[in-house]
Amino acid sequence: MGFKNLINGEALLNTLKRKLPVKNSKKIAALFATFLLGGTHMLMAQTADATATAAATNEDKSAMWTGVGYYVLLFILVCTVVAIVGRVLKAYDLTSQLQGKKPTNWNTIMGVICAIFLLVGLYGAFWSFIVQGSMSLPESASEHGVKTDNMFNITFGITVVVFFITQILLFGFAFVYKGSSERKAYFYPHNNTIEKVWTVIPAIVLTVLVVFGFFTWRTITNSTNEKGDINIDITGHQFEWYLRYPGKDGLLGNKNYKLYTGLNYLGIDYKDRNSFDDLKADTLVIPVHKSIRLNISAQDVIHSVYMPYFRLQLNAVPGLPTYFKFVPTITTEEMRAKLGDQSFEYLLYCAKVCGDGHYNMKRIVRVVSESEYNDWLAHQKPCLSDGVKKELKMMATTSPSVNGTTNRLALNN
Repeated sequence: MGFKNLINGEALLNTLKRKLPVKNSKKIAALFATFLLGGTHMLMAQTADATATAAATNEDKSAMWTGVGYYVLLFILVCTVVAIVGRVLKAYDLTSQLQGKKPTNWNTIMGVICAIFLLVGLYGAFWSFIVQGSMSLPESASEHGVKTDNMFNITFGITVVVFFITQILLFGFAFVYKGSSERKAYFYPHNNTIEKVWTVIPAIVLTVLVVFGFFTWRTITNSTNEKGDINIDITGHQFEWYLRYPGKDGLLGNKNYKLYTGLNYLGIDYKDRNSFDDLKADTLVIPVHKSIRLNISAQDVIHSVYMPYFRLQLNAVPGLPTYFKFVPTITTEEMRAKLGDQSFEYLLYCAKVCGDGHYNMKRIVRVVSESEYNDWLAHQKPCLSDGVKKELKMMATTSPSVNGTTNRLALNN
């Protein structure tokens, strides 16, 4: 009966006039008129929209899904629908009360909604662990990465336990102890013991995690150049990575941004003798179980060296050299065998959105044995090419000197 009266606007208004004072009936009538006007307006808008949609069937609608305005309108529409549903339920509740029926028990409804939300949320968390958890990276291919993974696993384990306990208690209490006319809530303003427990225990756990993380992070970020380190220069440039290796002397030459030219694109300072045998490469090849020290810089904007399988990421900042040391522990071939994918390659990415070509800024990283690394290095071309020699007005003489050795390159200023 109440629902029929809701549909029949005239009957509902007559009922309100008979059973309510004049002042209240006017307010409710005005509210109801507003509701009907809003519903009629929305119906007309939907009809007009349907007509416009039918007329535009031959047009490209893909832009609609990419525009910000579309999602703003969609959000407004959802809010409008929720508001209308709320008005309908409120009007139905009022008509039920006018007919002498019990009002809607919103406490029970909200309690059930909380219980449903808890069950759906727990299922969503379980689904996330099973489906998205399978997408996680395999074991770390570097020594420091093992420590990083241990920190992550410990923090994640503690967080997951706390998450399930708090969510079950939060929504479980909202359902079990929902409002009821049969009982009265107990006033419990303060308890020192409870305050101590939920203050001291989290403080201890967080202190342990912070101290453990601090010392682990100090170890990971220790980039001091030591004897035996293989220094490799990585320079970020929109939108590629430039790689430079030391020659037989094991030392990289200096760079100077004032020396950038078309051929000397790294700005290598050839007044530094260590620069003469520097090598350029297209692939980042590193020997397994050797200490690698990356000399990271950028020429234009901020980039970020990111090698996820090694748990390695560090910004490349123009004018501010940064360094990262690590020891690879799994060769490319070994990782291919572990993953069952013979086409697998480690990759060097850029983790900063540095421009429209950011997505394509990557290099292959290959971990090989020491002998394979030395053989590969012997086949790389020097940075000091003939074109660079001419550009810098450098001359190489092939006539032997008095002691039988060839003359060194000379810089003509």
